[in-house]
Amino acid sequence: MTSRPIYLDHQATTPLDPRVLMEMLPFLTTAYGNPNSGHAYGREASKAVAAARQHVAHLIGAKKPIEVVFTSGATEANHLAIVGGALAKRRYGGHIVTTAIEHKAVLAAVQRLVDHHGYTASRVAVDGYGRVRPGDIAAALTPSTVLVSVMHANNEIGTLQRIAVISQLTAHRRILLHTDAAQSAGYSLFQASELGVDLASFSAHKLYGPKGIGALYVRSGTRLAPQQTGGGQERGLRAGTLNVPAIVGFGAAARLITSETTPALTQIRALRDHFQDLLLKAVPGATANGHPTRRLPGSISLTLPDAEAADVLDHLPDIAAATGSACNTGTGEPSHVLTAIGLTRTQARRTLRLGIGRNTTATEVERAAALIAQAAARHRPPRSKAA
Repeated sequence: MTSRPIYLDHQATTPLDPRVLMEMLPFLTTAYGNPNSGHAYGREASKAVAAARQHVAHLIGAKKPIEVVFTSGATEANHLAIVGGALAKRRYGGHIVTTAIEHKAVLAAVQRLVDHHGYTASRVAVDGYGRVRPGDIAAALTPSTVLVSVMHANNEIGTLQRIAVISQLTAHRRILLHTDAAQSAGYSLFQASELGVDLASFSAHKLYGPKGIGALYVRSGTRLAPQQTGGGQERGLRAGTLNVPAIVGFGAAARLITSETTPALTQIRALRDHFQDLLLKAVPGATANGHPTRRLPGSISLTLPDAEAADVLDHLPDIAAATGSACNTGTGEPSHVLTAIGLTRTQARRTLRLGIGRNTTATEVERAAALIAQAAARHRPPRSKAA
């Protein structure tokens, strides 16, 4: 039997934890009630949704479970936060501030406001580590700014932003602050009440839960214009019959993270550092991107010196990794994140995105480092002979 490839793409998605699946199964088979129904089946589903909401609220540091609004994923949550938040504050102004390295879902939501609602938008640059300077955010604010969106942790280079500092800039101006926290919630790195955000987006499949379910943290008192109307579910902010099995899975995944049944962040970080050290030694001239310490524990962005990352991966069937965001696959364009931190288009195309998870082993990363080094060496362009 052929062994499965070493999975090193945890930023794109994480495997569903078997314990999560076991909790979901009853709601896919026998406990199939609609949580809005008043009979026993409905009450059973409603109770399960309430418990899951409590678990997610605990994971993200929400003060009240009601501040958690379930969506189909982080993309929808980003859209509801940005478009819904900006439209709700339209009478106060029409300017949005974001950064050059946001997820495409955020940039697309901002662009929708520009194209269809007459808003203006500013994209703030980042430094070579991928960090936005709070002072640059402050300089971009205008009297008509109604919303700022800065991701908590980048999905390509892992860099963490100083959201708590940025929130001090927006709070006293009554500007909404949104953050895409899909990557950081799985490591218990995000605490809404401590960071001071008004809105935050999450996705269950980034934290060993099921695909197709996410959440938006909506701080109490924050007004949004609903983007999906109908039956009034989720406090009228997101209509539609709740996906109970997926919500239960989201809650189970959140509970596992906040319990002591998963590896400590220090273990994952130590393994990541070991992997990165092996790669830098095995591939002379390779460089690591992102902040050296203020980044996601399992994240590595590695620029090869003279080999195309796509070519390297094409000849590594035993490794599952990426050249950048999964959302860029097939476009042929280099990552906007990598070019924003100063890489040339050529360097961006030579960059691997590697992400380890809580089930990754030392044996796997050691084998992966050796295989990547071998493939990179094979794909170096031939040196031209001196004349």
